[in-house]
Amino acid sequence: MPPRAVLLAHPTKERTMSSLPLQAGRTAFGGNPDSYEAARPPYPDAVYAALRERCTITGARLFEIGAGTGKATFPLLADRPAQLTAVEPDARLTRHLADLAGNDWPMLDIMATSWEEAVLPDGAYDLGFAATAFHWLPQGEALRKIVRALRPGGWWTMWWNVFGDPDAPDAFHQRAGALFRGLRSSPAWAPGRRPFGLDIDARIADLKQAGFEDPVVDVLRWTIQMDAGQVRALAATFSEVVNAGEHARQKLLDDLTSLVEDEFGGQVERHFVTPMYMARKP
Repeated sequence: MPPRAVLLAHPTKERTMSSLPLQAGRTAFGGNPDSYEAARPPYPDAVYAALRERCTITGARLFEIGAGTGKATFPLLADRPAQLTAVEPDARLTRHLADLAGNDWPMLDIMATSWEEAVLPDGAYDLGFAATAFHWLPQGEALRKIVRALRPGGWWTMWWNVFGDPDAPDAFHQRAGALFRGLRSSPAWAPGRRPFGLDIDARIADLKQAGFEDPVVDVLRWTIQMDAGQVRALAATFSEVVNAGEHARQKLLDDLTSLVEDEFGGQVERHFVTPMYMARKP
């Protein structure tokens, strides 16, 4: 069943912290790009609708931070920008991107480097974006570099798929949370903390401090039906699971599978959230 997205306002609470170092994000997701691509759900169509409403993409110059397997890259390439520079530090993922692109997307330029080390021309881009990736960077430094890369009036946007609604948790989420205890937490969402992408006050403050003006925040809530295999495959892509020891990882995935099959009849309805931030360079 495709996700159902609803645009909602959202309250703000405390900031997310992490015990995994930020550098872990550079290599956490490239072990099996095909499995990652298959397991992660697409971003809601409303994300791209908001971009098209506020920005000109066709014929524009874009850059992406943390392109991964191209979950957001290829939907935006379909709008035919003049150039899309995809910055990705994991060489396994850059090879995957290049293989997927083939000769079909000549406007795609893949940079096999981290955002911190990437060299982009100043004032050259109309739009920069990051999809479920920007929590792996030091915010102030990364945002200031983004400002330099954008032309005056250029847009920056960042969004996340948050795999669990902290304000309306589904029944499976409530039961499964305890299974993740003892794992090193991700900067995306540490136990007992607000998800990074949903810490709206902190994200807006970072944008304004970096020099952006008039940030806009959209929060999409959506539901998706998942069977035990899909739940297991998605959890296997989480950074805290990737970085767990082999025994702990397999036990967690087995326990999640059993939970879906034994207590939920083999299928669960998940409540996910996609916060999206957009701001312009003066």
